Amino acid sequence: MAYPETFSGIAIIDNKEYKHPKKVDFEPKVLGDYDIDLKVECCGVCGSDHHMACGFWGESVKPTVLGHEVIGTVVKLGPKCNTGLKIGDRVGVGAQAFACLDCERCKSDNEQYCRKVVWTIGAPYADGYSSKGGFGNYVRLHEHFAVPIPEGLDSATIAPLLCGGITVYSPLLRNGCGPGKKVGIMGIGGIGHMGVMLAKAMGAEVYAISRSNAKKEDAFKLGADHYIATKEEPDWATKYDDTFDLVVICAGSLTDIDFNVLPKAMNIGGKIVSIAIPEASEKLTMSPFGLLGVSISNSGIGSVKEIKQLLQLAKEKDIKPWVEKIPMGEDSLGEVFARMDKGDIKYRFTMVDYDKVF
Repeated sequence: MAYPETFSGIAIIDNKEYKHPKKVDFEPKVLGDYDIDLKVECCGVCGSDHHMACGFWGESVKPTVLGHEVIGTVVKLGPKCNTGLKIGDRVGVGAQAFACLDCERCKSDNEQYCRKVVWTIGAPYADGYSSKGGFGNYVRLHEHFAVPIPEGLDSATIAPLLCGGITVYSPLLRNGCGPGKKVGIMGIGGIGHMGVMLAKAMGAEVYAISRSNAKKEDAFKLGADHYIATKEEPDWATKYDDTFDLVVICAGSLTDIDFNVLPKAMNIGGKIVSIAIPEASEKLTMSPFGLLGVSISNSGIGSVKEIKQLLQLAKEKDIKPWVEKIPMGEDSLGEVFARMDKGDIKYRFTMVDYDKVF
């Protein structure tokens, strides 16, 4: 299949003008022995795309081509590719584009924690090249991180599982979510709404936890068994004393969470896991005595093995994130970022119709 040596994308040129992205041409990274090219069909818009676009996490190499919930078709294979991928296969790519695959972390299906990780967007390779994501017509990356998409799944609907979904699924899976467990999902937004669906599909008794009652109706539609509005019930942790086996914090920031209160609702051995990546300046304040019998940790995305398991679960349990499909383009992507600023989203965007812009 013929395609240009240069790729095209809708890129951030200036963080101050992130609501006005521009179409650019760019050189892809040098094709490695184990790299593949995929032609992008669609791509979800994650909160971290917005964070990078507006400079929330600092500067990135420009032009910045974002997008890391990518689904597309394999169109080129490096000379040593050996995972079984074939030209024409439909694959998904999440937030990770590279790892060494030789360290103990990689060998134990923890490649997302590899010391040599390269993220799919705006991250440097060893040669200095800054990675480019799925808001372009093609993506080039290591074959290990291209996951086959099971038949029967709609690309645009399940694209958000590749980053947002796996980010909540991994801590659920690793911390025993399942039948007989009481699991809280704190923060019912882009990731949290998927957390409710996934925890329910895994067999847990699910508590949706939000600040107000605004998302109560949605939470029950998503499959929650219970709903807690923390601002409406100031003594909620006392009411639910010794309840939770696991709480996954899906909020984008931790500043509104009182870590001297939340542990009271945990049972002995209970686990609090945050998936938040806030500003570097944000600090946690808590009394260590409040954590007696309770553990707290942070989790990052998930392994390729877990992504495959998640996609299979989505197929078996008919899990469908709440997605609004938006045609890709300069103006439309800028409008998506503007709506994310205002919280005008329920609960994920996926950019589609790439053939009309590239």
